Amino acid sequence: MTTASTSDAAAASKPNAPGPHWPAGLSVAVLGPVIALVLACVFFATQSDHFLSGANFSLILQQVAVVGVIAIGQTLVILTGGIDLSCGMLMALGGIVMTRLAAVNGMPPVLAILCGVGVTTLFGLVNGLLVTRIRLPSFIVTLGTMNIAFAATQLYSGAQTVTDLPPVMTALGDTFGIGSTQFAWGTVVMMALYALAWFMLRETAAGRHVYAVGNNPEATRLVGIATQRVLLIVYVVAGALYGVASLLSVARTGVGDPNAGQTDNLDAITAVVLGGTSLFGGRGVVIGSLVGALVVGVFRNGLTLMGVSSIYQVLVTGVLVILAVTADQLSRRGGR
Repeated sequence: MTTASTSDAAAASKPNAPGPHWPAGLSVAVLGPVIALVLACVFFATQSDHFLSGANFSLILQQVAVVGVIAIGQTLVILTGGIDLSCGMLMALGGIVMTRLAAVNGMPPVLAILCGVGVTTLFGLVNGLLVTRIRLPSFIVTLGTMNIAFAATQLYSGAQTVTDLPPVMTALGDTFGIGSTQFAWGTVVMMALYALAWFMLRETAAGRHVYAVGNNPEATRLVGIATQRVLLIVYVVAGALYGVASLLSVARTGVGDPNAGQTDNLDAITAVVLGGTSLFGGRGVVIGSLVGALVVGVFRNGLTLMGVSSIYQVLVTGVLVILAVTADQLSRRGGR
């Protein structure tokens, strides 16, 4: 370890001092995704007269809300140098728990929602403990909990969709008008969570510690930061966010779907990587994950309006991920 590494970690631990990879404003890494988002919008606007309508933009925001919230938790984990493959299945499990408790067992809806979020948070705690106490790789840990959550979801639900939900559970799927365009309340929740996450990472010591752990965990430990506690908190917070995403999914679809979330883990990772967060940890801005989610949402929406088969939408998403990771790797090499 070099003196410079220790200095970087010490700087990152101070709430009002920029860390080694934290710019004064939005990260330059977000600029690329923003440009890609603008260019995609311009292109699809020329291909479909419906693309630029307020109703279509509202639809895109509704479609990315669930993955967008999951991506906040995924961003926190990736910033620390880890990865969470269980996020989609935890979201599905949380949705089934809260809907069955309310619709089948008659539990008060608010309490049922808290139980659903509690279950995903508990899984986040388990992930964090296995990573920090037993020192297992996050990839292996979350791969295991992903399968456990999937099995638990299917067993608890009997592989049956839960319907007849109380209005409280679907309230975030309701809309309000701005001009002639209707927006879902779930979209507002997503934006508020991004604003809160941005503030916490940008303006607090705890947020700086997340960057420091991802940048150089050993140097961070040597300057007195409890790296294991930071990691544990990150996984717990991520689990809680997956529970919020559960509620947004239930509100949008109006049911508890045991088959939900099967691709959301990859979609969330895609959004984070496209948003400029490094898979190697320590670099990125959470707002970039929102931009990344919107890029994927715009591509899928635009291609659908053009009548392009869904398989090509998956193909485009895969290409975008590879390009984003390649750019990150080249950037790291150039910075050495």
